[in-house]
Amino acid sequence: MTVKVKVGEAKTHLSKLLVKVEAGEDVIISRGNTPVARLSRIRRENDIDALIAEIRAQRAGRQLTTPEEIRAWRDEGQRP
Repeated sequence: MTVKVKVGEAKTHLSKLLVKVEAGEDVIISRGNTPVARLSRIRRENDIDALIAEIRAQRAGRQLTTPEEIRAWRDEGQRP
């Protein structure tokens, strides 16, 4: 998930934004409506907790996959 903030908001809430970045979210900082910078987490090898937090952040807000969708993917391209 990507969070978009203006420069003033980024200055005021930098600590909170860094928590989001540590959880795997990207933060886009804009001057007016023009994006000028991106904050993203620095990946560390063997950082399992950060990886789990990143996966959870990516999955948050997404719809669950239905069994019908899984069957359709499985059967795609097979002859009837």
